[in-house]
Amino acid sequence: MSIRLHFNSRIDHARSKLTLFAPNGVSQAVTPAADAPVDELNADAAHLSSGAWRLRWQVLSVDGHITRGDIPFNVR
Repeated sequence: MSIRLHFNSRIDHARSKLTLFAPNGVSQAVTPAADAPVDELNADAAHLSSGAWRLRWQVLSVDGHITRGDIPFNVR
């Protein structure tokens, strides 16, 4: 599965992170792609089992603001 999050300003990739939460609640860090555009956070997540997942993202914008959120999704 490809993950692509687009923001309305530049982000600091080195201080941004992605975490996947499996249907059983176990978390796993996902490494963002180093070559993503300056306003995107991209990654690949492989071998996701069926069920309700959650992607937690956190980015630091270049003006110093931390923004975070959760995106629920289902794998069939």
